[in-house]
Amino acid sequence: MIRKFVGAVASALALMAGLWLMIAPFALGTQPEGADWTDPTISEFFTGLAIAVVALVGVGAFVAAIYEELVVRGLVTVRQRPEPEPAPAPAPAGASSAELATMLAPLVEALREDMKTRQNGSLVEEKR
Repeated sequence: MIRKFVGAVASALALMAGLWLMIAPFALGTQPEGADWTDPTISEFFTGLAIAVVALVGVGAFVAAIYEELVVRGLVTVRQRPEPEPAPAPAPAGASSAELATMLAPLVEALREDMKTRQNGSLVEEKR
């Protein structure tokens, strides 16, 4: 575990060194402002870019190894993703409007009766 941590820290330091190589020509003034990049600037920038990319991959690998070690030791629990609910079955394609009307007829009748009852009840209350 300590070796993996030291590797992650060393990779992070290499990342910072690569980033410094990329910005050093501009920060230290060796690259003239507004001019084309000089050969030393190009060399330093792309060398720093290569070091930074390799170091970033190293940091990622070491952090993944540390995480795996913590899971193996039981110090970190892995959350399970919930299983998605199955999609509802689509309505049958062959259902005609006559079939739908037959299925909805009892509901429509119940709603009519309920509306009549409510209207009669409100009339009775108004007469009082």
